[in-house]
Amino acid sequence: MGQRPRPTVRTALAGAACALCACAVGPDFTRPAPPETPSYTAEPTPGVMAPGAGEAEQHLALAQELSAKWWELFRSPALDELVTRALAGSPSLAQARATLAKAQEAVSAARGDFFPQVDLDASGQRSRAPSLLSGSSSRSKNLYSVGARVSYVLDVFGGVRRGVEQQAALAEHQRYELAAAWLSLTGEAATQSVTIASLRAQIDAAQEVIAQDRQNVELVRRKLQAGKVARADLLIAQTQLASDRAQLPPLRQQLAVARHAVSALAGQLPAQWAPPDFDLESFELPGELPLSLPSELARQRPDILSAEAQLHAASAAVGVATAALYPSLTLSGSITQEALEVASLFSGAGTAWALAGELAAPLFHGGTLRAERRAAIADYQASLASYQQTVVQAFQQVADALRALAHDAELVGAQQEHLDIARESLSIQRVSYEAGKTDLLRLLDSERSYQEARQGLAQAQGQRLQDTVQLFVALGGGWWQAGI
Repeated sequence: MGQRPRPTVRTALAGAACALCACAVGPDFTRPAPPETPSYTAEPTPGVMAPGAGEAEQHLALAQELSAKWWELFRSPALDELVTRALAGSPSLAQARATLAKAQEAVSAARGDFFPQVDLDASGQRSRAPSLLSGSSSRSKNLYSVGARVSYVLDVFGGVRRGVEQQAALAEHQRYELAAAWLSLTGEAATQSVTIASLRAQIDAAQEVIAQDRQNVELVRRKLQAGKVARADLLIAQTQLASDRAQLPPLRQQLAVARHAVSALAGQLPAQWAPPDFDLESFELPGELPLSLPSELARQRPDILSAEAQLHAASAAVGVATAALYPSLTLSGSITQEALEVASLFSGAGTAWALAGELAAPLFHGGTLRAERRAAIADYQASLASYQQTVVQAFQQVADALRALAHDAELVGAQQEHLDIARESLSIQRVSYEAGKTDLLRLLDSERSYQEARQGLAQAQGQRLQDTVQLFVALGGGWWQAGI
């Protein structure tokens, strides 16, 4: 009896050695190579974007790394405070962190399959059986048992290793999803802040024009009382005043929506907290724009890295499905103490033990296992296409932002020139009308042109700031330096 376990022990040791030497089936994941392109756009992007007309210039700094606190480049204390509040109170960011923690625990749970599984069994039983001998009475007896069971799956074909690899890749995916949430939150906070500033500038312009319209109405009314103009002129002036006043409610509604959006970004109800009143003058346009090399973009954008992690998980899933086609080997053992009395447990006389090895090989599953492997391969191909699409969209966003900034510089310069001319024309037309040398329609046309120029410049300046934000976000926002 003492010699019988030896072949089983030798078999177990041989199986363990085989498992250590075995290679995991299925494909080994290789990171996709970044796109080989020297630039983001087909046409050359100007290194210096100079609007003229006294507006600020911007310079591209190629191969320069972007700071994690990129919003500080706008030199706005109010924006810095808003982003800090948003990062501390955002429910979406808290959700992403909790999801990441869940994924990391799933990795730890999967790694548990690398180790033997040990369970403790204990039982107590009391029974009575009738005696088969005539004249003898039945007796009751107790049976106590305490023991441990050990089982270990030899990962000969790497199914367990591929499963852990898959869970680790999914955890990486969630980490990059957290980075994407961080980047989206900071980018949206900056964008909405600029939106508030631009809308307030447009409202100020509209209110200035309305004030001029009221002056025009009073001027025409005095001329009408003096008999110098017809009543039709007064109606025209009043119509223009009503038309310009009608532009205010939509602008105020857009401003309210932007302010409510900022409150939500900070995790606050609109009635609980209101953002500060941002002004365009409170933002300093970054003069130097750090621009990553195209070859580096695929290694720093969180959405690209997230898609790559999903591709890795899909690759590992192919290995899991492939390993299921091969035999599995399980070693198990148990040791038990049995006694009729509790005090007699662990005395040695009631010790029982067992060692076993189990080999299971799939023979016929109706095609299920091979179908699952084909499905895993198809899922990998879908993940690869999704990764490629994510890369294409990322490069498109950077290209769009670069071209937008170049066009913004041209637009800001043109709008500033338009405003200067419209302001001078309005001044001349007002003096001319008061002197009776021109009619009311020319004065109103000059005012309309001035209003359009004021609002157009505010929109262009706001758009230039927003496109600068979009470029920083499109480049990844330096999230890897934020300790995520």
